[in-house]
This record gives sequence, C-alpha cells and structure tokens, in this order.
Amino acid sequence: MTPQVPEYVLMLEPALRFFVAAIGLGLIWIGAAHMKAPARTRYGTAAALSAAFIAWFAAAQYLALENVYQPAPNGSLPTVLLGLLIPLIAAAVSLWLSPSIASLVSAIPLPWIVAAQIYRIGGGIFLMLWADGRMPWQFALPAGIGDVVTGAVAVVVAILLAQNAAGARRAAYVWCLFGIADLVVAVTMGGLTSPGLLHLLAHDAPNVLITSYPLVMVPTFAVPLALMLHGLVLWRLRQSAAAPAGRLVLA
Repeated sequence: MTPQVPEYVLMLEPALRFFVAAIGLGLIWIGAAHMKAPARTRYGTAAALSAAFIAWFAAAQYLALENVYQPAPNGSLPTVLLGLLIPLIAAAVSLWLSPSIASLVSAIPLPWIVAAQIYRIGGGIFLMLWADGRMPWQFALPAGIGDVVTGAVAVVVAILLAQNAAGARRAAYVWCLFGIADLVVAVTMGGLTSPGLLHLLAHDAPNVLITSYPLVMVPTFAVPLALMLHGLVLWRLRQSAAAPAGRLVLA
C-alpha cells in the first residue's frame, strides 16, 4: 500500500528536484567553458555528459513512479540501494575511462562544486515530516540536521576557496568529510527504519515515505549526486596538494 504523501511534500520536492538537476547541468557547462581544449571537444563532451545526466534523471523518476523501490514483502534487501550505488559506479568508471570527462570536471572551479551543495538545505523537509509525525526521528533528525548544516556551510567554504583564504583547503576537507558522513548516516538510518531486511528501528512508525514517490528521488538522485560532488572536491583538493608549494589550484 502506497502511503499518503503530504501536500507540502508534493509541492516542495519537485521544485527542489529540478533545482538539483539544473545545478548538475550548470556545472557541466561551466566546466566546458573553462576546459582547455578545442571547442568541438569541450562542447561535445558537455553535450554527452548532459545527455547522460538527463537520462539518469529521467530513469530515476520513471522507476520511482513505477514504485520499483517499494520494499518487497519477503523482507529482502531494499532495491533503493541499487538506485544509489549504480549511478556512483557509472560515474566513477566514466571518470576513470574518459580523459575528456576527467578534463572537463577538472576545469570546473572548485568553489562552484562546493557551493552546488547548497541544495542540501532542502533536507530540512525531513525535519518537517518528523514534526508532522510522518517520519521516525531516528532517520529524520540526523538526515535533516546534517543536510541543512552541510548546505549552509557549503556557501561559507566556497567563499573561502574563492578568496584563497588561509585555511580554505582544510575547511573544504572538513566540510567534505562531514557531508559524506551525513549521507552515510542518513542512508544507514534509512535502511534501519524502513520495511525490509535491514529494518531494526522504528517498528511502530516505519519510514515508508522515503521509498515512496516523490521522496524516493532523494536517495536515488540527490544523494548520489551529492556523493559525486564530494568525491570531486576531494579529488580536486588532492590535485591542488600536488601542485607547487604556495599555489592553490581552484580552477
């Protein structure tokens, strides 16, 4: 049985979802504009990446609408994990195998990659659902608070990086590790509070909304994208650490 989704979720989540998609596409084309390569290579790579990104977005939405991620009655592993892991694996393989893709994402100014995660503030919707009695606190509080903090601090860290401020790299590392930890905790608590094989908490009020449309787009689209962005930040920081002393490679 599909749970009843509150009206405010039906209004807020789609707007946030398309905002996140716009951020992802924007980063691709910002990278193309800064990429040091012939125009045909730059914009051809950006077009291919954009097509793949849109295809992922459309596939995630179609599967969510078809209730593919609803928990199985036999208590098997939640299929939502596949929606989370497959995009991450595909992104890692593409970055590893394609020099053009690696060159494009390396050209995106680092402050922009960090600032992109301002969309994580939208995780405050989990706090609204908890306050409304529709989501267990074991998931909603760590996921909601962690997302809001990550999204808000992203702006501060991005400004520090853009200004080449003292301690900017260290702040970016700390922010990045916090943001990843928040997502790991959220995914773990999502599994432990939702019906399925891993369901150990919140048996009296299980977390059924997170595997239902439209909120299931969070773990199958917004979360993988956030992990990709965190991965890019760590990769770029490692590149900058290998640069000559005194130089911080941000773009």
